[in-house]
Amino acid sequence: MTEVDLVIIGAGPAGMSAAAVAAQGGLRVLMLDEQPRPGGQIYRNVAQNRGQRGYLGKAYAAGAELVDALDHLRITFEAGATVWRLDKGPQVTWSQGGLSRTTPATHVLLATGAQERPAPFPGWTLPGVMPAGAAQILMKTAGMLPKHAVLAGSGPLLYLIAAQMIDADCPPQALVETQSSHDMLSALRHLPHALFGAPTLLKGLSLITKIRAAGVPRYTAASDFCATAKTNGDIAFSFRAKGRDEFLTCGLLLTHQGVIPGTHITRAAGIAHEWNAAQGAFQPKHDLWGATDQPGLHVAGDGAGIGGAEAAAAAGELAALNILSQSRHFSTDNRNQRAARARATLFRARAIRPFLDAAYPPPAEILTPSDETIVCRCEEVSAGAIRQAIGEGAQGHRQIKTSLRCGMGPCQGRMCDATLRGLLNEGRVNRPISPPRARSPIKPIALGELAVLSPPQEDPA
Repeated sequence: MTEVDLVIIGAGPAGMSAAAVAAQGGLRVLMLDEQPRPGGQIYRNVAQNRGQRGYLGKAYAAGAELVDALDHLRITFEAGATVWRLDKGPQVTWSQGGLSRTTPATHVLLATGAQERPAPFPGWTLPGVMPAGAAQILMKTAGMLPKHAVLAGSGPLLYLIAAQMIDADCPPQALVETQSSHDMLSALRHLPHALFGAPTLLKGLSLITKIRAAGVPRYTAASDFCATAKTNGDIAFSFRAKGRDEFLTCGLLLTHQGVIPGTHITRAAGIAHEWNAAQGAFQPKHDLWGATDQPGLHVAGDGAGIGGAEAAAAAGELAALNILSQSRHFSTDNRNQRAARARATLFRARAIRPFLDAAYPPPAEILTPSDETIVCRCEEVSAGAIRQAIGEGAQGHRQIKTSLRCGMGPCQGRMCDATLRGLLNEGRVNRPISPPRARSPIKPIALGELAVLSPPQEDPA
């Protein structure tokens, strides 16, 4: 492979925007993504769906412009590429087709995006219970529609998926939402600032209007989620809403409690992280341009802090402009002038976040689930077992991992880390447990593949 100036890990809106700007500025760019096509989670398969699956909406279709901009001589896109190590230099080690290789570059941009927050409750591991975002991916990639489904949880994504289902002629049976009127009232103090992002507010209101017009029942202030399997494969879903016990039967139960930054690779790279109390998650520290405390490493997009697709694309552009400036392709003053539009876009896109974070918080019973709830799906460790280990003296992720194997399965803690932190932090006030140091390989690889790989080159002392 020819030498590259910039390696971009992740081909979502941040990565695609950064690649186009960097290539147009003269950098040789290598993009690595696990999926077969660029687009990320939000624009999954968007180029292939042109003129099709109109139920996904205009905002989704607009992502095709970002994909089209990757058609550039200085951009190399490697699909099905799993990055599993990042060393100083920087050097990126990635696997494709059963073969690993190490690519050095002057700069690396981490644009790996977000993941859905784990939403554990009794029965969340049953067949037919799945994250709402996963169901949306099936709609984008295979045209599979979630029929006879109930949407449960909190957050704007539930409204978007419900509207998409309505437009696809398979409306949800119901929306079961955990946010309360108290949450909405507490969010009002952020409304004046949120008006800078008025188009997003109006879009949200239009989605709610569509749901109401379709006659989809909505339950709010819901709690005590519990799912059980029926003999015919359906899901019996029980909960409480406004003081009443409610029961629904559905073919699919799609859950969602917002998204959090995916930080495995940023932690493995040694980047400093900070706690975002409003979003209830750790995120890598970075400046306006996405630069981190590690030489040569930038971050952009939802992996650097949740902001949405528009914010991610703007952040990717800013990171690319800064990298171009550091590479002496133009001056700092030129960078600042070129960044004006992206900075304004980023400000408007982020203006609504404090309002959304306050209006749709994850409930306490999700952050610290009941004892019978499975927390670690890979190793089938319950919340009760974790509480018992804490009571016996375990005080951190590493001790819990050693005693219970929680976080040692194939997902490497991605599906339990946030909940484990909540349990470790139970009863503590404003003292979040720091995340564990992620170690390579950050994604599973075959031992044979590791054995034939040459060790990464070290810079001379």
